[in-house]
This record gives sequence, C-alpha cells and structure tokens, in this order.
Amino acid sequence: MKPSIHPKYQEAQVTCACGATWTTRSTKPQLRTDVCSQCHPFFTGEQRIVDTAGQVERFMRRMQRSQERPAAPAAKPAAPAAAPARPAAQRPVARPASLESMLDTPAGSER
Repeated sequence: MKPSIHPKYQEAQVTCACGATWTTRSTKPQLRTDVCSQCHPFFTGEQRIVDTAGQVERFMRRMQRSQERPAAPAAKPAAPAAAPARPAAQRPVARPASLESMLDTPAGSER
C-alpha cells in the first residue's frame, strides 16, 4: 500500500433518528442514519409507514378523493379512421400472373 493516500480507518459512532447508537468502523468519526434495525418496520414487525416529505398524506388524500367521486362511465371505443386515398403513383398495378403471360401481352397495353 502506498503511504498517506488512504483515509484513516477508525472507530465511528453511529446514531439513528430513533436514538439508538452503536460503534462500528469507518473513515468518518460520526455517522447518522434515519432508520436502524431497532426501529425499521421489517425488523420490529410493526405496520407503520415511513413518510418522506408528506408523500403518504398526499397519496391518502388522492385515494380518498377518487373513492368519493362516482365512477366515470366507460368510454366508447373510437371508430376506426378511414384510410386516406392513395396517390396515383402508389395505387396497386395489375400484375401479370406469370412471365409467360407478361411476354404474350403487347407493349403499351399493360393496363
């Protein structure tokens, strides 16, 4: 290892938002976290929602408004649009059934 290019690996104090603290090792002396194994719903078995900037309340308000509103009638499927007329250059041309029938027709009477 090259000397003096790596950060110092030291003991660090981790503090959770719930107040739990423990010691680990890190390059920083103090670490802070929002959720730990003592307060996370997966580990505690609690059924609670961790809210981030009011997202849950906004979702609940939207759900309540949608349940209060009567159901909208189903929209009728739109009628298929008529195909636009093709220009003369793109119209299908009558094709001969075989090479023999093409050679039998006189030139200029293909149509």
